[in-house]
Amino acid sequence: MRPETVASLAEKGITHPFRIQQLSLPLALDGHDVIGQAKTGTGKTLAFGIPLLERLEPEATAPQALVIVPTRELCMQVAEDIAEAGKNAGARVLAIYGGKAYEPQIEQLKKGVDVVVGTPGRLIDLNNQKILNLSQVKSLVLDEADEMLDMGFLPDVEKLVSKVPATRQTMLFSATMPGQILNLARRYMTQPTHIRATDPGDDTATVEAIEQHVWRAHSMDKPDLISKILQADGRGRTMIFCKTKRAAQKLTDELIDRGFKAGAVHGDLGQGAREKALQQFRDGSIDVLVATDVAARGIDVENVTHVINYTCPDDEKMYLHRIGRTGRAGSDGVAVTLVDWDDLHRWKLIDKALGLPFADPIETYSTSEHVFTGLGIAKEAPSRLKPAAPREDRPERRERSDGGRNRRPSGKPAKTEKTEKNHRSDDTSGSGQAKSQRRRRRTRKSPSSPES
Repeated sequence: MRPETVASLAEKGITHPFRIQQLSLPLALDGHDVIGQAKTGTGKTLAFGIPLLERLEPEATAPQALVIVPTRELCMQVAEDIAEAGKNAGARVLAIYGGKAYEPQIEQLKKGVDVVVGTPGRLIDLNNQKILNLSQVKSLVLDEADEMLDMGFLPDVEKLVSKVPATRQTMLFSATMPGQILNLARRYMTQPTHIRATDPGDDTATVEAIEQHVWRAHSMDKPDLISKILQADGRGRTMIFCKTKRAAQKLTDELIDRGFKAGAVHGDLGQGAREKALQQFRDGSIDVLVATDVAARGIDVENVTHVINYTCPDDEKMYLHRIGRTGRAGSDGVAVTLVDWDDLHRWKLIDKALGLPFADPIETYSTSEHVFTGLGIAKEAPSRLKPAAPREDRPERRERSDGGRNRRPSGKPAKTEKTEKNHRSDDTSGSGQAKSQRRRRRTRKSPSSPES
């Protein structure tokens, strides 16, 4: 390794490699193709980042390395990690992803870039416009390949692979290795070495390293229960997973109202708002991040102590993906899963697939004794860290304060267009005649009716 790279890593406090790095770096530094398999959060980024930095040549006229990732958040993170590792060597790293203006990315490409980290859609777009030149790429990396498969990006990935030179080093990293990913490797890699940082069949390594609690909870009590959990002993950065964008935002607003430092990441937010929330989560401005599964793909934040499943995951893979946000790199972690009554069948399938001892989750409320004892929560822990906002300060309540009726300030019903028309018709000269006609129609006897 170059002394500049070693120095850059030392400045970040990185002096010893993780398991995946120990196994892959000797081969990758020698220029061999590598398939690296390890769970998320075990150091895969530097396992491919260091080798591609070592192959960079000075004053190149086009990108020399291309890293393809599935999500914007992961794109920014990987680019930042590689840039930190290569800063003393003067490596120029650019993140290219959608949701941001084209101009800054185009301008940077024109100035010169050594390493491009990008999402498939924006990479293809810039390449089609002849702005992104991939003809000099010597190192190609597919990161989180299984996630790209799940998100339907495989055709785009194959299109990008066809744009780079056939003579190159290719590295593929993934937490799992489905058949389609292995087929992709066979087509585009040259005699790759498959490195697995965990033992075969150890898909539950994540589970075993994390303290887990699975509780059957009522939806109406969940906000109070979450508030208690967030006051657990040793609680640091916490991620909460919701099934829908609406639920994620609603819970975030509720937690902020209760006095917690919370932010949200979901698809209804603009890219700027999502980046801001992630940055605040990383720098400690907020310590609770509420996210949907799709938005959270690829987010890798260090020192997450607790993960809360506000809603039951869809399957065992999603469960592992969620709780794997904590307990990383040998650290301890706590995962709490709240299961609704309607989700009991789904949870039983997850429990059986992973061999967990929570097939029948205990019925749990915010006042349950095991909540306090199991997580080290003080008995006097409140449901709110601050008083609720005044009623008049809540727009959603203010809109409903009149019971849904249109009222004047005096409290009298406002005249609608319909009532005004009725009043006008009653005041016309023919109104009396109309009334008498209606009376006659009501009293007129049918011809077949018997006489009284």
